[in-house]
Amino acid sequence: MDFNMKKLASDAGIFFTRAVQFTEEKFGQAEKTELDAHFESLLARADSTKNWTEKILRQTEVLLQPNPSARVEEFLYEKLDRKVPSRVTNGELLAQYMAEAASELGPTTPYGKTLIKVAEAEKHLGAAERDFIHTASINFLTPLRNFLEGDWKTISKERRLLQNRRLDLDASKARLKKAKAAEAKATCEGDTVPDFQETRPRNYILSASASALWNDEVDKAEQELRVAQTEFDRQAEVTRLLLEGISSTHVNHLRCLHEFIESQTTYYAQCYRHMLDLQKQLGSSQGAIFPGTFVGTAEPASPPLSSTSPTTTAATMPMGPSVADLASPGEAALRLEEVAPPASGTRKARVLYDYEAADSSELALLADELITVYSLPGMDPDWLIGERGNKKGKVPVTYLELLS
Repeated sequence: MDFNMKKLASDAGIFFTRAVQFTEEKFGQAEKTELDAHFESLLARADSTKNWTEKILRQTEVLLQPNPSARVEEFLYEKLDRKVPSRVTNGELLAQYMAEAASELGPTTPYGKTLIKVAEAEKHLGAAERDFIHTASINFLTPLRNFLEGDWKTISKERRLLQNRRLDLDASKARLKKAKAAEAKATCEGDTVPDFQETRPRNYILSASASALWNDEVDKAEQELRVAQTEFDRQAEVTRLLLEGISSTHVNHLRCLHEFIESQTTYYAQCYRHMLDLQKQLGSSQGAIFPGTFVGTAEPASPPLSSTSPTTTAATMPMGPSVADLASPGEAALRLEEVAPPASGTRKARVLYDYEAADSSELALLADELITVYSLPGMDPDWLIGERGNKKGKVPVTYLELLS
């Protein structure tokens, strides 16, 4: 019990000394040991790594699970060391509703058949999303969490210990400085020759005694300073090694980032294949359901993901062949000037979406305008010749709806 009380009193004394030193530093009344520039840069890089890792982790969690309630539930399961229950994705839930709707509204009707096909595609999309979330959580989120909950906690602990060692060191320096000043003052007083006729010769004796006492105090303060300096240097080296390990953390996070991008690429590629298959299935039956709509290929007409440039359109929506699949622009322009509508006649078509011409051989289109179209023998079936006033050019059939 006595040992515990002594330790408690000692700890309280150390805490009080550190608090006094910290307060005096804040008010500019005490000197502070500064760390070298390289060490400060390591600290700044570590803090930046921790802050950005937290932000990337939180936003990736939002990307994988937009529902905040679901994220809170998963967090609680992880803290309780319990397995997170399997959750139905939004795509799988939509597929379930569509299948049930088709069963109730009639699976043999055109609408019911389409609902079944779309439900199957949405089911595949939901399964792909589930695999992507699982892979991304293991390969990307888990390493980030391990850094924040493991390595960073260790670094923070050692940094706090280094701060305490620095306060102890500066307190020892201040104590030694005060002891030396008091010793110098006592020495000056002791150098005065005493007057033994004085009625109080004991002042000289007391002054000599005080000088000896301050000598002992200086020796003690110097010993404490040496111990504090050694502990500070040792702790600074330990902290430095941990901070330099941030470089290895960056390498590890870079590898995890590559794995995350790979899994994300695989996920979107799977989604694209499933949707492309669905488009082909729907396009094969669209002509029979809507005979008034021209279907040039097995893929139905759909708006481009971007109409800002033909390059972006070709890269994001493989709905028709590019200009490179046809004749060269010069040859096409020459033929267009010479061709005449076929004997079988022309048809009117309504433009479904805006289209920007890639070159002079194509005709730019505006949504909802009416143009005259016809086809030429040997021409690619995905393209038609369109006329608007005195302008003529090739137009993609996926942007048109034939009216007559």
